[in-house]
Amino acid sequence: MIHVLAFYLFAILVVCSGALTILSRNPVHSVLWLILAFFNAAGLMILIGAEFIAMLLVIVYVGAVAVLFLFVVMMLDIDFAELRAGFVSYLPFGLLIALVLLAEIILGIGLWSAGPIELAQRAAPTDPNISNIKAVGMLLYTRYIFLFEAAGLVLLVAMIGAIVLTHRARGGVKGQNIAKQNRRRPQDAVRNINQPTGQGVEL
Repeated sequence: MIHVLAFYLFAILVVCSGALTILSRNPVHSVLWLILAFFNAAGLMILIGAEFIAMLLVIVYVGAVAVLFLFVVMMLDIDFAELRAGFVSYLPFGLLIALVLLAEIILGIGLWSAGPIELAQRAAPTDPNISNIKAVGMLLYTRYIFLFEAAGLVLLVAMIGAIVLTHRARGGVKGQNIAKQNRRRPQDAVRNINQPTGQGVEL
């Protein structure tokens, strides 16, 4: 009974937070609602025993992607009034995408009602004593290690691109010259003065 209540709780929160992500006028609030949707989706994954996917949702999507969205929205100077002004011009394209997504949802519901897909013949045999996180880790860091490293390089390039796009040259800021600091000698920074007793120091 508790599993059913938890499922409906997580499912309702996912649907509501997803709708508020789209309908929110403030982009920062949209990102916060998206984070709530990710957390509740992770709860649904835990209910079906997919704790690895739940961990990915929390660590990768909430801890990296959603926070990145939040920082980009807060850092970029976006004129949202101008964006809303062009809403009517993009309305036909948006309706087309909505119809395509609706058709995919109807197709998915139809396939689900037709019966489950037999995956026992396609799935690789695994030891029942090993958790799915350990099984995925063993496969990821052995057979797919080069693809894993390639994905890391792609993310590194994306991070550098984001830094380059958001970096602004600001005026009136005193920069740091590392080469000049390394060339500085002690005698250039310190001046020894034989000051007589009872007299002040002239600067």
